[in-house]
Amino acid sequence: RADSTPAAAMPGIDKLPIEETLEDSPQTRSLLGVFEEDAAAISNYINQLFQAMHRIYDAQNELSAATHLTSKLLKEYEKQRFPLGGDDEVMTSTLQQFAKVIDEASTCLCFTYLPNLSSCHAVLSTQLADAMMFPITQFKERDLKEILTLKEVFQIASNDHDAAITRYGRLSKRRENEKIKAEVTEDVYTSRKKQHQTMMHYFCALNSLQYKKKIAVLEPLLGYMQAQISFFKMGSENLTEQLEEFLTNIGTSVQNVRREMECEVENMQQTIEDLEVASDPLYLPDPDTTKFPVHRNLTRKAGYLNARNKTGLVSSSWERQFYFTQGGNLMSQARGDVAGGLVMDIDNCSVMAVDCEDRRYCFQITSFDGKKSSILQAESKKDYEEWICTINNISKQIYLSENPEEIAARVNQSALEAVTPSPSFQQRHESMRPTLPSRPPAARTSSTGSLGSESAALSALSLDSLVAPDTPIQFDIISPVSEDLPGQAKSSGQAGRRTNPFGESEGSKSETEDSILHQLFIVRFLGSMEVKSDESPDVVYETMRQILAARAIHNIFRMTESHLLVTCDCLKLIDPQTQVTRLRFPLPNVVLYATHQENKRLFGFVLRTSGGRVESRQASICYIFESNNEGEKICDSVGLAKQIAFHAELDRKASEKQKEMERVKEKQQKELNKQKQIEKDLEEQSRLIAASSRSNQSSGEGQFVVLSSSQSEDSDLGEDGKKKRESEA
Repeated sequence: RADSTPAAAMPGIDKLPIEETLEDSPQTRSLLGVFEEDAAAISNYINQLFQAMHRIYDAQNELSAATHLTSKLLKEYEKQRFPLGGDDEVMTSTLQQFAKVIDEASTCLCFTYLPNLSSCHAVLSTQLADAMMFPITQFKERDLKEILTLKEVFQIASNDHDAAITRYGRLSKRRENEKIKAEVTEDVYTSRKKQHQTMMHYFCALNSLQYKKKIAVLEPLLGYMQAQISFFKMGSENLTEQLEEFLTNIGTSVQNVRREMECEVENMQQTIEDLEVASDPLYLPDPDTTKFPVHRNLTRKAGYLNARNKTGLVSSSWERQFYFTQGGNLMSQARGDVAGGLVMDIDNCSVMAVDCEDRRYCFQITSFDGKKSSILQAESKKDYEEWICTINNISKQIYLSENPEEIAARVNQSALEAVTPSPSFQQRHESMRPTLPSRPPAARTSSTGSLGSESAALSALSLDSLVAPDTPIQFDIISPVSEDLPGQAKSSGQAGRRTNPFGESEGSKSETEDSILHQLFIVRFLGSMEVKSDESPDVVYETMRQILAARAIHNIFRMTESHLLVTCDCLKLIDPQTQVTRLRFPLPNVVLYATHQENKRLFGFVLRTSGGRVESRQASICYIFESNNEGEKICDSVGLAKQIAFHAELDRKASEKQKEMERVKEKQQKELNKQKQIEKDLEEQSRLIAASSRSNQSSGEGQFVVLSSSQSEDSDLGEDGKKKRESEA
């Protein structure tokens, strides 16, 4: 017996989000897969129901069996595992009631005799053809085939779009051909537009299918029951007024579902038209940033990126995947995957723009410990800058606050105000220093060093006493000495010489070969600027703040990676690819070095030179670098090198003093030996003179005087010889 309660309203219909078709995220694709699976289940079920109803129409002799099978299928509706709408209790109870009524009608057919049976069966066949077979045939041949056709068209459009994006990603940055670029861009535009439009219509058809499947099931059953009522006039006692009321309620529900479907289809069509107009500029792979500004305060970001994967020592491949941030993690998700996987932890990470394989919009993310890095390529300049800004914001752990975007905007605003002179250095640092648990100040003698003593009143100095207000900032590794002061190039070192970081040179003896200290670090140059003081680490901190603020204001993300070689003679910046020395800093000229108080990856040193922006004066230049969390190690290494150099200088001076003393002693010994020889010659001369005097006395009147050998020589040499001998004596 039919339930007299009016049919309840149908529950909410699950729908695909047409607004997200342009983004085409893996979540949308996964949801699309659920709808496609549901469409396949509907098609399978409708085919079975169609065959059952077709048996009713084909053979009246099998009417009872076919009716029974129909009732059975209706009862099994609740057992069907539909991905969408499987728990529709109203639909299940309605079909159960239909199955009950059909069973009663089948029983009535078996035991009822109708006059003019042939005419009644002809009328019944006509009614079954019009009211039962026609709706389900239309749904099967038109709606379900439309879904299959749109699915094939969408798959083709998706493949064409992926191929166009791949060709666009391979565009060369160095050899840019405007014709090829225009063709590839037009190809991306056309394929993306085609995919978007096809996807929207495909989504619309799948959403409509959720309504049509109910109509396709209920409307044929309604026609079947009405035909049976007309046929069973003689068995009207089995078709009570309650059944008629039930059928009326079902008919009303079907009409309500149809009207709701028509209204929803109209809304979806309007949404498609609006999205087509609004999304037209977004079909371009690199939209104009003036029309679509870059959002720099984001703490969450999602989108497709090309990831570089190494396939060999020198070969690599690029894979397009969907990336998104989740808290402090960077996640990736391939198309079709239900969930994403962890790429790396980006808390306290570093991100920088890089040049990679002649591709545009590439950036590298390096983890906190420097052990893991990933090179990614964005599709547009807008995405490229937004990804870098977002990862920078996340690396500062802004996402942990209650209003992350507001705090990110405040931090960026602080960066804009960072180059504005403040009343004092102390007030500026106190306003920028985050609130941390109190801890005693620990002085690191190994991390900071200076040739002069630190001034106790430096905290009260103004900004002008630390950094000149009009000082330019150098962001590239170009020695200002070699550009502006050619006479100083020799003292700063020779650039462009190929150097082995382990102390060996090519063809000649290295200038650092005798150094007992060789330590190599990976660093990235942030910038340099001239400073007015080199007596306190606060000068390095202030330079770090100004350089980082200037980079944030001018959107400078690119950093040059180098190898920093620390020896007892100098600091060298070496190109990691060519091993060519980019810059050389003599160690005696490095008068101050320090690492950042909070971010241990940042460190800097002050180099004292013999010239600056003003001629004929000594200048100090502060260089700032970023390392892989090794700032303190680098400062310790520089301090050790200066200590070794200092002791080596003391040893050298002591050695020179010892050699000087030995030379003086040797000279004194020579003078003493010479004096002794002169005294010996004088004694010999006196002896000869005495002997000559005795000889003269004994001879008396002799005619000759015997001269000594020395006197004979004096007579031969003449007056000049006598003077010379006297001077020697």
